Amino acid sequence: MPEQTGRPVTLAPNAMVTSPHSLASAAGLDVLRAGGSAVDAAIATSAALAVLYPHMTTIGGDAFWLIHEAGTGKIRYLSGGGRAVAGGNLDAMAARGHDTIPIRGIVPATLTVPGALASWVEAHDSYGKLPMARLLESAIGYARDGFPVTDRLAFNIGANRDFLAGTAETAAILLPGGEVPAPGSRIVNPDLARTLEAFAANGFDGFYRGEVAQELVRASDALGGLFTLDDLASASASWGEPISTTYRGVTVYNTPPPTQGLTTLQMLNLVEGFDLPGMEFLGPDHIHAMVEAKQFAFHDRDLHLADPAFADVPLDRLLSKDYAAERAGLIDMSRATPWDAVPSYGTLDGDTVFMSVADSDGNAVALIQSLYAAFGSGVVAGNTGVMLQNRGSYFSLDPDHPNRLEPGKVPAHTLIASMAKRNDRLWSVLGCQGADGQPQIQFQLYVDMIDFGLNIQEALETPRFLSGRISLNEPRDELHVEGRMPEATVAALADRGHRMDVWPAWNNRAGHASGIVFEHANGVLCGGADPRSDGAALGF
Repeated sequence: MPEQTGRPVTLAPNAMVTSPHSLASAAGLDVLRAGGSAVDAAIATSAALAVLYPHMTTIGGDAFWLIHEAGTGKIRYLSGGGRAVAGGNLDAMAARGHDTIPIRGIVPATLTVPGALASWVEAHDSYGKLPMARLLESAIGYARDGFPVTDRLAFNIGANRDFLAGTAETAAILLPGGEVPAPGSRIVNPDLARTLEAFAANGFDGFYRGEVAQELVRASDALGGLFTLDDLASASASWGEPISTTYRGVTVYNTPPPTQGLTTLQMLNLVEGFDLPGMEFLGPDHIHAMVEAKQFAFHDRDLHLADPAFADVPLDRLLSKDYAAERAGLIDMSRATPWDAVPSYGTLDGDTVFMSVADSDGNAVALIQSLYAAFGSGVVAGNTGVMLQNRGSYFSLDPDHPNRLEPGKVPAHTLIASMAKRNDRLWSVLGCQGADGQPQIQFQLYVDMIDFGLNIQEALETPRFLSGRISLNEPRDELHVEGRMPEATVAALADRGHRMDVWPAWNNRAGHASGIVFEHANGVLCGGADPRSDGAALGF
């Protein structure tokens, strides 16, 4: 086994929550103890994260869900992807002088309507047991009374200080007194507390209509944004079917387009024909085969991924075992395959939160929510306290690309959430943050657990490798590895033509993952939380 932190897997007999912040996990667990459902606890956890982790998530962002129903065994998909506003089109961007959509600022902030809260309403209407006001108690309290700044949050604020200082409302929250808050000091956001209270009291209308919506539009107008009241009122979440594949007898489910969930499934299909269990764990063959699978799967993603309501995404072909066998036959185990300059739109560096919940009835939730880049657009909308996402920057302005900007369209999303079944019973709920790293991290976790027998905590602590452009200006052929990767493996991969970048031993850029594994034989839930985050797996 590689070096571990010493953190054991968390075991519980009844219910469990995992997330990248311990206080958010505790908020979800509190709801479960109060008789709430897995969906209730997921909303409580997500709401708390929107306060506690403002660099990673916001109620002004998007969310995607997988929900496992214990009674039926069915896994349902819920999309809370925000749609482009009515005024969001190629001509509008050209008129503003944009040949690409800006990464930051009011344009991406208001180009798509936040979809997360619409999905909370839909999920709660279908599966909620406790009132929304009860679910948001912890989040409202932390926003109103303040919460302690972690080292990671202080670092992220400091790294983005100049950017955050550019908007008065943002600076007032995150740079109190004009200074980066010290670890252990408190941040308060009373405006966000009032917005959450309005949503708790009035549901959909408390955010997408009424005073909050009016303030969102007023703030947008003041900065030259695109929101209208009709755009906000037309927000909705939609139910659909997850996509899936099988990998060595395990059925793996993921979120469908416009999310990149197909990429995880393609990578599993591509390596299924290789004898990974017979390879040296973290040896050069093991890593090389997985990186090559990523290269092929990401080419398909970049070519085809878009909102399926607007574009034909050939899922049957992309996820077929025959297609995977054809593509796997092109992998040369002795040499790295160069990247072919496939177009990519927007930055690939992402900030997101993933949470998993299992309740005592056997229901489970995989929920991922984001504002896209660190602190999203950087725009706090007036006196709402809401940081708006910049997910709209992921649209293409190429009129021939399937992910081109069009009104009412959901942009291609890096957000993905996963579940898996073994012997027709729910086996795992897992996910992570990390933009382009998300499918690669899911892929590594499944291979670690299925092929090499690691438990969820061991898999989370295994040295990570991420291939490609993790930040905007990095080469597409870069292979980033954490410093705990065996030196012989790094040298052998370089000899095969991989462009190596060795990170520190534990690197925040390697993503924050978490998950729950169900050991049905013992009736035990096994939870893991990423030591690269401030998270915890908590159960009872």
